[in-house]
Amino acid sequence: MQRVPVISPEGKALMPTKPSRARKWLRDGKAAIYKNDLNIFAIQLINEPSGHETQDVVIGIDPGKMFSGVGVQSSKATLLKLHLILPFPNITKKMAGRRILRRARRGRRINRKLPYSQRCHRAKRFDNRVQKKLPVGIKANRQLELRVVKEICQIFPISHIVYEYIKTRGDKGFSPAMVGQKVMLAWLGEIAPTATIFGWETSNIRQWLKLPKDKSD
Repeated sequence: MQRVPVISPEGKALMPTKPSRARKWLRDGKAAIYKNDLNIFAIQLINEPSGHETQDVVIGIDPGKMFSGVGVQSSKATLLKLHLILPFPNITKKMAGRRILRRARRGRRINRKLPYSQRCHRAKRFDNRVQKKLPVGIKANRQLELRVVKEICQIFPISHIVYEYIKTRGDKGFSPAMVGQKVMLAWLGEIAPTATIFGWETSNIRQWLKLPKDKSD
Protein backbone atom coordinates (compact mmCIF):
# COMPACT_ATOMS: atom_id res chain seq x y z
CA MET A 1 0.00 0.00 0.00
CA GLN A 2 1.20 3.47 -0.85
CA ARG A 3 2.49 5.66 1.96
CA VAL A 4 2.63 9.45 2.34
CA PRO A 5 5.78 11.05 3.80
CA VAL A 6 5.24 12.90 7.07
CA ILE A 7 7.39 15.79 8.31
CA SER A 8 7.45 17.09 11.87
CA PRO A 9 6.89 20.80 12.63
CA GLU A 10 10.68 21.12 13.09
CA GLY A 11 11.32 19.68 9.61
CA LYS A 12 12.39 16.20 10.71
CA ALA A 13 11.28 13.22 8.62
CA LEU A 14 8.90 10.84 10.42
CA MET A 15 7.48 7.46 9.44
CA PRO A 16 5.09 7.78 6.47
CA THR A 17 1.38 7.24 6.91
CA LYS A 18 -1.57 5.93 4.92
CA PRO A 19 -3.15 8.26 2.31
CA SER A 20 -6.52 8.09 4.09
CA ARG A 21 -4.99 9.31 7.35
CA ALA A 22 -3.07 12.05 5.53
CA ARG A 23 -6.29 13.30 3.91
CA LYS A 24 -8.00 13.31 7.30
CA TRP A 25 -5.19 15.37 8.85
CA LEU A 26 -5.37 17.86 5.99
CA ARG A 27 -9.15 18.10 6.31
CA ASP A 28 -8.99 18.68 10.08
CA GLY A 29 -6.23 21.27 9.77
CA LYS A 30 -3.67 19.16 11.61
CA ALA A 31 -1.22 19.13 8.67
CA ALA A 32 -0.30 21.06 5.55
CA ILE A 33 1.14 20.02 2.19
CA TYR A 34 4.94 19.87 2.27
CA LYS A 35 6.59 21.01 -0.98
CA ASN A 36 9.76 19.26 -2.11
CA ASP A 37 11.96 19.17 -5.20
CA LEU A 38 10.94 15.59 -6.03
CA ASN A 39 7.28 16.68 -6.45
CA ILE A 40 6.18 13.88 -4.11
CA PHE A 41 2.97 14.37 -2.17
CA ALA A 42 4.01 14.87 1.46
CA ILE A 43 2.52 16.52 4.53
CA GLN A 44 3.96 18.47 7.45
CA LEU A 45 2.32 18.29 10.86
CA ILE A 46 1.25 21.55 12.45
CA ASN A 47 1.18 20.25 16.04
CA GLU A 48 3.85 18.22 17.79
CA PRO A 49 3.53 14.47 17.01
CA SER A 50 2.88 11.85 19.70
CA GLY A 51 6.30 10.27 19.10
CA HIS A 52 9.44 10.45 17.01
CA GLU A 53 10.29 6.75 16.86
CA THR A 54 11.17 5.48 13.40
CA GLN A 55 11.75 2.08 11.82
CA ASP A 56 14.54 1.02 9.48
CA VAL A 57 14.06 2.65 6.08
CA VAL A 58 16.58 1.86 3.34
CA ILE A 59 17.47 3.55 0.06
CA GLY A 60 18.48 1.16 -2.71
CA ILE A 61 20.41 2.52 -5.71
CA ASP A 62 20.91 0.67 -8.99
CA PRO A 63 23.33 2.88 -10.97
CA GLY A 64 23.62 2.83 -14.73
CA LYS A 65 24.94 4.75 -17.71
CA MET A 66 21.68 6.09 -19.19
CA PHE A 67 19.21 5.27 -16.42
CA SER A 68 19.36 4.59 -12.69
CA GLY A 69 16.84 3.10 -10.33
CA VAL A 70 16.26 4.37 -6.81
CA GLY A 71 13.92 2.72 -4.32
CA VAL A 72 12.93 3.38 -0.71
CA GLN A 73 11.90 0.33 1.28
CA SER A 74 10.74 -0.37 4.82
CA SER A 75 10.05 -3.73 6.40
CA LYS A 76 6.35 -3.56 5.48
CA ALA A 77 6.05 -1.52 2.29
CA THR A 78 7.81 -0.07 -0.74
CA LEU A 79 7.68 3.65 -0.05
CA LEU A 80 9.09 5.05 -3.27
CA LYS A 81 10.29 3.93 -6.71
CA LEU A 82 12.16 6.32 -9.02
CA HIS A 83 13.47 5.88 -12.56
CA LEU A 84 16.17 8.48 -13.19
CA ILE A 85 16.95 9.59 -16.75
CA LEU A 86 20.63 10.46 -16.51
CA PRO A 87 22.23 13.42 -18.34
CA PHE A 88 25.11 11.37 -19.79
CA PRO A 89 24.12 11.59 -23.52
CA ASN A 90 23.40 15.32 -23.34
CA ILE A 91 26.68 16.05 -21.56
CA THR A 92 28.62 13.96 -24.09
CA LYS A 93 27.00 15.82 -26.99
CA LYS A 94 27.79 19.22 -25.48
CA MET A 95 31.41 18.25 -24.79
CA ALA A 96 31.82 17.10 -28.41
CA GLY A 97 30.45 20.44 -29.64
CA ARG A 98 32.80 22.34 -27.33
CA ARG A 99 35.75 20.33 -28.63
CA ILE A 100 34.87 21.19 -32.25
CA LEU A 101 34.58 24.91 -31.47
CA ARG A 102 37.88 24.89 -29.57
CA ARG A 103 39.72 23.27 -32.47
CA ALA A 104 38.18 25.79 -34.88
CA ARG A 105 39.42 28.71 -32.74
CA ARG A 106 42.92 27.26 -32.64
CA GLY A 107 42.86 26.71 -36.36
CA ARG A 108 41.97 30.36 -37.02
CA ARG A 109 44.68 31.60 -34.66
CA ILE A 110 47.58 29.68 -36.19
CA ASN A 111 49.15 31.00 -39.41
CA ARG A 112 50.27 27.87 -41.22
CA LYS A 113 52.17 29.87 -43.87
CA LEU A 114 54.91 30.53 -41.32
CA PRO A 115 57.56 27.98 -40.37
CA TYR A 116 56.51 25.69 -37.54
CA SER A 117 58.92 27.28 -35.06
CA GLN A 118 57.37 30.72 -35.67
CA ARG A 119 53.74 29.72 -35.39
CA CYS A 120 51.61 30.87 -32.47
CA HIS A 121 51.36 27.62 -30.57
CA ARG A 122 50.38 28.22 -26.99
CA ALA A 123 52.31 26.12 -24.50
CA LYS A 124 50.25 23.75 -22.39
CA ARG A 125 49.44 25.07 -18.93
CA PHE A 126 49.24 21.63 -17.30
CA ASP A 127 49.43 17.97 -18.22
CA ASN A 128 45.79 16.95 -18.49
CA ARG A 129 46.64 13.29 -18.99
CA VAL A 130 47.73 12.54 -15.43
CA GLN A 131 44.78 13.99 -13.49
CA LYS A 132 42.49 11.59 -11.66
CA LYS A 133 39.24 13.35 -12.45
CA LEU A 134 35.88 11.81 -13.22
CA PRO A 135 34.66 12.24 -16.81
CA VAL A 136 32.11 15.03 -16.88
CA GLY A 137 29.31 12.77 -18.14
CA ILE A 138 29.85 10.18 -15.40
CA LYS A 139 30.24 12.90 -12.78
CA ALA A 140 26.91 14.46 -13.82
CA ASN A 141 25.24 11.05 -13.45
CA ARG A 142 26.59 10.48 -9.97
CA GLN A 143 25.76 14.05 -8.86
CA LEU A 144 22.16 13.64 -10.01
CA GLU A 145 21.85 10.40 -8.02
CA LEU A 146 23.38 12.12 -4.99
CA ARG A 147 20.97 15.04 -5.21
CA VAL A 148 17.98 12.69 -5.38
CA VAL A 149 19.26 10.79 -2.32
CA LYS A 150 19.61 14.04 -0.37
CA GLU A 151 16.06 15.05 -1.27
CA ILE A 152 14.74 11.63 -0.22
CA CYS A 153 16.48 11.95 3.16
CA GLN A 154 14.52 15.14 3.79
CA ILE A 155 11.12 13.42 3.54
CA PHE A 156 11.88 9.86 4.72
CA PRO A 157 13.70 8.76 7.92
CA ILE A 158 16.54 6.95 6.15
CA SER A 159 18.54 4.60 8.36
CA HIS A 160 21.08 3.37 5.78
CA ILE A 161 21.78 3.08 2.05
CA VAL A 162 22.48 0.06 -0.16
CA TYR A 163 24.43 0.66 -3.37
CA GLU A 164 24.71 -1.90 -6.15
CA TYR A 165 28.41 -2.32 -6.89
CA ILE A 166 29.29 -3.36 -10.43
CA LYS A 167 32.20 -5.75 -10.74
CA THR A 168 33.06 -7.64 -13.91
CA ARG A 169 33.89 -11.33 -13.76
CA GLY A 170 35.90 -13.30 -16.28
CA ASP A 171 36.54 -11.69 -19.68
CA LYS A 172 33.51 -9.39 -19.69
CA GLY A 173 34.01 -5.93 -21.12
CA PHE A 174 34.30 -2.64 -19.25
CA SER A 175 31.13 -0.76 -18.28
CA PRO A 176 30.96 3.06 -17.96
CA ALA A 177 28.67 2.56 -14.97
CA MET A 178 31.70 1.21 -13.07
CA VAL A 179 33.42 4.61 -13.19
CA GLY A 180 33.03 6.74 -10.07
CA GLN A 181 31.66 4.02 -7.81
CA LYS A 182 34.20 4.59 -5.03
CA VAL A 183 33.66 8.36 -5.16
CA MET A 184 29.91 7.85 -4.99
CA LEU A 185 30.25 5.53 -1.98
CA ALA A 186 32.32 8.17 -0.21
CA TRP A 187 29.63 10.79 -0.88
CA LEU A 188 26.84 8.51 0.32
CA GLY A 189 28.81 7.57 3.44
CA GLU A 190 28.60 11.19 4.57
CA ILE A 191 24.78 11.01 4.46
CA ALA A 192 24.04 7.63 6.06
CA PRO A 193 25.74 4.26 6.68
CA THR A 194 26.25 2.72 3.25
CA ALA A 195 26.56 -0.93 2.25
CA THR A 196 27.20 -2.50 -1.14
CA ILE A 197 25.73 -5.47 -2.95
CA PHE A 198 27.07 -6.93 -6.18
CA GLY A 199 25.01 -6.85 -9.35
CA TRP A 200 25.02 -10.64 -9.74
CA GLU A 201 23.55 -10.95 -6.24
CA THR A 202 20.60 -8.71 -7.09
CA SER A 203 20.17 -10.66 -10.33
CA ASN A 204 19.92 -13.94 -8.42
CA ILE A 205 17.39 -12.45 -5.99
CA ARG A 206 15.32 -11.09 -8.87
CA GLN A 207 15.28 -14.48 -10.59
CA TRP A 208 14.36 -16.23 -7.33
CA LEU A 209 11.43 -13.83 -6.85
CA LYS A 210 10.50 -14.25 -10.56
CA LEU A 211 10.63 -10.52 -11.19
CA PRO A 212 11.27 -9.60 -14.84
CA LYS A 213 13.76 -6.87 -15.65
CA ASP A 214 12.44 -4.17 -17.95
CA LYS A 215 15.24 -2.89 -20.19
CA SER A 216 13.07 -0.64 -22.36
CA ASP A 217 13.58 3.11 -22.56
